[in-house]
Amino acid sequence: QLQLVESGGGLVKPGGSLRLSCVGSGGKLGNLAITWFRQAPGREREGVSCISMNDYTTNYVDSLKGRFTIAGDKAKNTVWLQMSSLKPEDTGVYYCAASWDPYLTFCPEVVEKERYFGWGQGTQVTVSS
Repeated sequence: QLQLVESGGGLVKPGGSLRLSCVGSGGKLGNLAITWFRQAPGREREGVSCISMNDYTTNYVDSLKGRFTIAGDKAKNTVWLQMSSLKPEDTGVYYCAASWDPYLTFCPEVVEKERYFGWGQGTQVTVSS
């Protein structure tokens, strides 16, 4: 059974960068979509970006285009989220999850947990001076 593990979070100053990793175990990421979500304290979970591990096509929420970049490597069973020009409002717990959506028809906008599987424990990102 696929399980995803996130890492790479931390404390960073505004304007800084971080690269998050999402590593799969117990199954292969090929033919899946991997989506990054985030949840700030007191706020709903929101989708950030997703990638098809079939052909590496990507989707982003409009508000984050240009600052966040998602990438993946089937051979390493890993997806990354490169975040730059970070702002305090980017603070939150970042999660990755898998879905049977290789053509990216509903990620990352759809956030219903039932659509995804293999959820990790998340990695905390704090943007603060």
